[in-house]
Amino acid sequence: MTLAAWSIQKLFEPLVIFGLAGQCVFMLRFVVQWFASERRGRSYVPIGFWYLSVGGGLMLLVYGVLDEDPVILLGQSLGMTIYARNLFLIYARRARYQRRRANAQPPPDGAAGVPAQSDASV
Repeated sequence: MTLAAWSIQKLFEPLVIFGLAGQCVFMLRFVVQWFASERRGRSYVPIGFWYLSVGGGLMLLVYGVLDEDPVILLGQSLGMTIYARNLFLIYARRARYQRRRANAQPPPDGAAGVPAQSDASV
C-alpha cells in the first residue's frame, strides 16, 4: 500500500476525524484573534480565543489519549493548564473590578461637575 493510499484510508477513521475536528477548533482561535485585532486596529486577544483554546485543546488531549500519542498528550496537557489559568485570571480581574465598583462611594454633591442642590431649589 502506498503512503497516499494509507493516508486517505486513515482520514476516514472516526478517531482521526475527531482529531481533525479538534485541530480545526484549535486553529479557529487564531481566526477569532485576527478578526478581533483587525476590528480594534491593534493586537488583541479576546476571551473567545481562550475558550476555543480550551475546547480544541481538550479535543486534542482526548485524541492523544485514545491514540496513545505521548507527544500530543504532553503538549496539550501543558497547554490546557495555560489556557485554564488565563481564563481564571480574566474572571478574577472582572470580579475584583465589580467588587470595586460595588464598594465605591458616590461622589459628594458638587464633586465631579455635579452641581450641589441648594435648599432654595427645593
